[in-house]
Amino acid sequence: MAQRVERRLTTILAADIAEYSRLMRADEDSTMRALAACRAIVDGLIAEHRGRIANTAGDSVLAEFPSVADGLAAALAIQQALGAHETTVAADRRMLFRIGLHLGDVMAKDGDLFGDAVNIAARLEALAEPGGICVSATVREQVGTRIAAAFTDIGAQQLKNIAEAVQVFRVAAAGAVLTHPGDAPGSPLSRIAGEGAERSEAGEGKTAAPALPDKPSIAVLPFANMSSDPEQEFLADGIAEDVITALSRYPSLFVIARNSSFTYKGRAVEVTQ
Repeated sequence: MAQRVERRLTTILAADIAEYSRLMRADEDSTMRALAACRAIVDGLIAEHRGRIANTAGDSVLAEFPSVADGLAAALAIQQALGAHETTVAADRRMLFRIGLHLGDVMAKDGDLFGDAVNIAARLEALAEPGGICVSATVREQVGTRIAAAFTDIGAQQLKNIAEAVQVFRVAAAGAVLTHPGDAPGSPLSRIAGEGAERSEAGEGKTAAPALPDKPSIAVLPFANMSSDPEQEFLADGIAEDVITALSRYPSLFVIARNSSFTYKGRAVEVTQ
């Protein structure tokens, strides 16, 4: 008797590891051990947020959640936990997951998921930066303000084998620094000031001021939402983050990190300060 195919609307999470093939070529044994440790974190957080793993293959994970809020909360928790887990690992050996999240209609058979919605989630994952999250406009609209996160609209993207362009948003935890643990020295995001700039002095419990750069410094202050619609707060923050990221691509500039400049959000301060 043929297995019945079920159709349902669900939130799909697709994840994989950036440069997994390179890690395997360099050291298969240690990569497999590291993957097992990361998967234990990922699987645990998916279950904790009421998710179900539908499929795994190598470094990839496909999961579904009963709500968009659960799925996005899980994605943010996964990246935060993995980021903390990988801090003691050498930069060229870190496992940086990319996550895509989409809400759509799927076909379910024998526990696995099929359909365009699954393909869209996988394409969103491929767009995500290492250690990052990309979601569709459907996810952004449905989650509203239920999850504390910063959304950056990167426009309509033509995804491989998907007929219509999909509006895509990059997502980070509210207040997150616009850097990623895998950024190589000199890469655009690694040039954003503040990455490790404040460090604790051993035995004194003080923070040392970062050294002054020998090039122009720029701080992009958060934009104010002048409308009466609180939803526009995300748009204002996203524009500021886009400007910070764009400026950081110029090696001649020293760009202050988001977590530093955004401490002035909602405050009236003198520009000289």
